[in-house]
Amino acid sequence: MGRRILNEALRAMVNAERRGKASVELKPISTVMSSFLKIMKDRGYIKNFQVYDPHRVGRITVELQGRIKDCRALTYRQDIKSRDLEGYRLRMLPTHQWGYVVITTPDGVLDHEEAIKRNVGGQVLGYFH
Repeated sequence: MGRRILNEALRAMVNAERRGKASVELKPISTVMSSFLKIMKDRGYIKNFQVYDPHRVGRITVELQGRIKDCRALTYRQDIKSRDLEGYRLRMLPTHQWGYVVITTPDGVLDHEEAIKRNVGGQVLGYFH
């Protein structure tokens, strides 16, 4: 269920970007969604996001920047080892220059570059470019 919520939120962001909107409101929310958005913000794909009322149903308001081309979460469980991350990235992302694969690891939610640096594997959550 959590991956479906994440996928619906990411697709809502892509649709809002395509329509040229400046912000989008996501609900329901999860902590994994907040971690995914933090990685997107750190990499410059979104301007900012605010979490409102996280202990109840809650909502997240995301300020878009116009850089997201595609963003999706995997709805199935995909385990990956650290040595296989680069090959997986090459298969999933359209080019070598941009895009990130997001992985949940024992060290937390990381993008593929950070996971390779720390030499950790985990479950693939999704990707964006």
